[in-house]
Amino acid sequence: MTDRRESAATLPGRDLDVLDAAVAGIPEFAGRKLTFEPMSGGLTNRIFQVSADSTPVAVARVSSRKSSLLAIDREAEMRNAEAAAHAGVGPRVLAARPDIGISLVEWIDGRTFETHDLDDERQLKRVAAQCRQLHAGPRFANDFDMFTVQRGYLSVVRERGFRLPDRYLEFMPQVDVMRAALAVLADGTVPCHNDLLAANILDDGARLWFIDYEYSGNNDACFELGNIWSEATLPLDRLEHLVAAYYGLASRAKVARARLLALMSKYGWTLWASIQDAVSDADFDFWSWGLEKYDRAVAEFDSPEFAALINDVQQPETTRELAK
Repeated sequence: MTDRRESAATLPGRDLDVLDAAVAGIPEFAGRKLTFEPMSGGLTNRIFQVSADSTPVAVARVSSRKSSLLAIDREAEMRNAEAAAHAGVGPRVLAARPDIGISLVEWIDGRTFETHDLDDERQLKRVAAQCRQLHAGPRFANDFDMFTVQRGYLSVVRERGFRLPDRYLEFMPQVDVMRAALAVLADGTVPCHNDLLAANILDDGARLWFIDYEYSGNNDACFELGNIWSEATLPLDRLEHLVAAYYGLASRAKVARARLLALMSKYGWTLWASIQDAVSDADFDFWSWGLEKYDRAVAEFDSPEFAALINDVQQPETTRELAK
């Protein structure tokens, strides 16, 4: 039974109705007093802590219909979250109703990572191990390729007249060069989270958990690694540590691959920010967030290192390159 009187003090009626629909029929909640409390965090969704008899038992997320512009497939997201739980990486999915835009996953009693946690070689080894476990798990229901996603975002931005940063289109030829170079020694794809900023990593004291699978899909493993590094704005040696921990070997070519995919990540997420800036109701400065990423992308496109990375990513590994 939901205590609507307690929850109604902070929640609008529509959210209560949607949350009631999500928890209905979950056997472990039967006969217990349920309450919902808004949680912070979430730029695309509204997030709630679900408590049963005053004990946290789940996290509910209500998504905005405007998220369709962001290339989020809610059906695939839920199937992928279930696959991640099966792989032992994500929390158990308790209920999924893509038709009404809600998901419910088990509560993890742990600490949310902060950016400084990733600026630590020991923690990066834990994250790399968790990535390997996810990537070795069941295939996801969809694919995620930032080159494709970025072009989709660009179409939305141009068709709807949303803002584009200065010089944005100038770098599209270099994007084509990157895509061709990365295809030379492509390793195939694995199930990836694709959005592992620190806030999507939980530490329960014994192990890590990856949460929120909105942008998940089968992808190049080096995108996962490069995106982690990029989102946390870590120094280059941390990417080298992460790549070495993931592959068990130091690799100049893999670091170059991760750096180029991280560059594509920044370039693509810039347009995500432009779309959010135009349509989101969240009290957040999406445009400034996106420009910070874009400025870093521009510096890398304009750097002499860009040509070196294009060369390195096409070079076969050698024993010398792989030596620690």
